[in-house]
Amino acid sequence: MSISLIGIIAVQVYWINNALESKKEQFKNDVQISLATASERINQKENAVFRTKVRKFINTKGNPDSAEIKQYLIQEIDTATQQKFTYGSTILEENFNLPTEMLDNDSIIFKRFSGKKDYFKAKISSSIDGLFSSSDETRYSFEQDFLNFEEIQITELFKDYNSKKPIHQRISNTELNNTIKDELAKRNIFLDFKYGVYTKEGLATKLKSGYYTINTKDYYKYPLFNEDLQGGVGYNLYVTFPNKNELILSGISSILLLSLFFIFIIIVAFSSSLYQLIRQKKISEIKTDFINNMTHEFKTPIATINLAIDSIRNPKILGDSDKVLRYIQMIRDENKRMHSQVENVLRISRLEKNQIDLSKETIDLHDIIEDAISHVNLLVQSREGSITVHFKAVVAELPGNQFHLTNVIVNMLENAIKYSNNAPQIEVYTESTNKFFVFKIKDNGIGMSKAVQKQVFDKFYREQKGNIHDVKGHGLGLAYVKEIVEKHHGTVFVESEKGEGSIFTVKLPII
Repeated sequence: MSISLIGIIAVQVYWINNALESKKEQFKNDVQISLATASERINQKENAVFRTKVRKFINTKGNPDSAEIKQYLIQEIDTATQQKFTYGSTILEENFNLPTEMLDNDSIIFKRFSGKKDYFKAKISSSIDGLFSSSDETRYSFEQDFLNFEEIQITELFKDYNSKKPIHQRISNTELNNTIKDELAKRNIFLDFKYGVYTKEGLATKLKSGYYTINTKDYYKYPLFNEDLQGGVGYNLYVTFPNKNELILSGISSILLLSLFFIFIIIVAFSSSLYQLIRQKKISEIKTDFINNMTHEFKTPIATINLAIDSIRNPKILGDSDKVLRYIQMIRDENKRMHSQVENVLRISRLEKNQIDLSKETIDLHDIIEDAISHVNLLVQSREGSITVHFKAVVAELPGNQFHLTNVIVNMLENAIKYSNNAPQIEVYTESTNKFFVFKIKDNGIGMSKAVQKQVFDKFYREQKGNIHDVKGHGLGLAYVKEIVEKHHGTVFVESEKGEGSIFTVKLPII
């Protein structure tokens, strides 16, 4: 199960990582395409504006600064076929001096070419005697502008134009920002971004968003102007997305959360199964130990009762009424002892099933404590110990069940006596607050470790060394204490150090 669980988690982690990497790659491709498209739009717009500017100037000026007409004529006569071909071409070259404010250069001349082409074909036919003749003529004539040459000139002028102007004069921050945002939106990227334009040497320009600096670990770069500038400066556009991970995770968030949810269920189910197995094993061991201990506790009184019965049946004893009465008393005491042990088990069972009627009345806890002390006083004196009380509670009256609360305090005092190696020195403290009555029982016993403190109120639990119990008992006393205190809406806990004794504290609500 562990290997399978680890394998499932590993596969899920591997899949999630691949999905994230795929999303990152897709995001990168979308950003690169957006930046490429934005750069192309900026170039095309700038080129179109420049061409419009040049053509507008030429159309506005009308007459060229200078002009030249060139004519070409080609004629071919075929005497064999009596055919004549004539080709003529007239080219008008117009020169326009571009103004200095356009290119910051007064030596640039823009040439415009237009022309006319004439095509003439004639064929002469005559009779043998030359008396009759006829001719077959074909004539073509058309005009055209040489736009290709103009395009080449404009392209070269455009390059020269770009090399002379600073980049912040070619495009504004607002236009660049809006163009990038528009292209990103076309690919469903609506994240906030920061950008900056740098020269190819790494020098910053005025085109940037706020106080932008290049994020060397996470950025996207693309040439802003992709033409080959003649003597100009190349520029790169850098873009970063502060919240990029949010978009990447949102794309797989539903599947990711579902996957994590099922992994969590598997882990919880596995942990619960493992916990139940360990708990059941522990409970089984504790119950087995309890049964063995209970059997041992019953063997002694049963053996004593059998011996007493055998002795009474002896004719010599039957005649001695004093001995008969003493053996009967012994049988009664041992029977009472077994009954009390069985009653302890049944009492816990009835508590868990809510079969015990805890009728409550107003009682004085100081009186209850003194009554409980009187029950164990002889046991303390037999071990040459003492119980000291420190009643500091101002309010000692509260609703509760006198019988069960007396048993609670008796059980706690008996525990303090049993787990004291030397003469038990027990102190009982009481105090009250606005809402609670608190009493503490402090002993000088063997104490307990942190691990034992966590289980000391569990049913059947008793601290042991190896397989040997140092103190007789069934592990039910403190479980009964906890049940009764909780039935009174109170709490009980222990503070202890190994070899330093223990302090059991009970808090009961006054109202």
